[in-house]
Amino acid sequence: MRRPPKPTFFTDRDLGNIIPDMLEDAGYSVERHDSHFGPTTPDLNWLRQVGINGWVALTRDKRIRYSSDSLQMTLRAGIPLFVLVGNTTHDILALNLVQTMPRVIDFLGKHQTPFVAKIYRPTPVDAVFKGDSGRVEMWVPWTDETD
Repeated sequence: MRRPPKPTFFTDRDLGNIIPDMLEDAGYSVERHDSHFGPTTPDLNWLRQVGINGWVALTRDKRIRYSSDSLQMTLRAGIPLFVLVGNTTHDILALNLVQTMPRVIDFLGKHQTPFVAKIYRPTPVDAVFKGDSGRVEMWVPWTDETD
């Protein structure tokens, strides 16, 4: 059985440099917003390009889910979009993302795109006592009506 190619992750501008740096250091392929777009590029433009390139989008901007135009572009462009949840520093988000990446890859393999999913940090108890990573949950799944 042929294994699917490793995904390339696109990091939205709101993720700064620490998150893509840590992903690259962990061996993941990363395309940074600022390598392709200017700082004021509308979400619709980068979402369209992410879909064309077949990348997996990462963002902190949970408003994308509630913006009708951005959500529709995500769905029309066939994008798997992950929203990093949590009001914390980029350092902590990056560490959790790298630790949770096996679950993200597994999630990608189990769900049809497009979708919007959330990546949560582990609870402090789970992180300290269980060494657990975060969890990934579907937020907006693909449906037949998405076409």
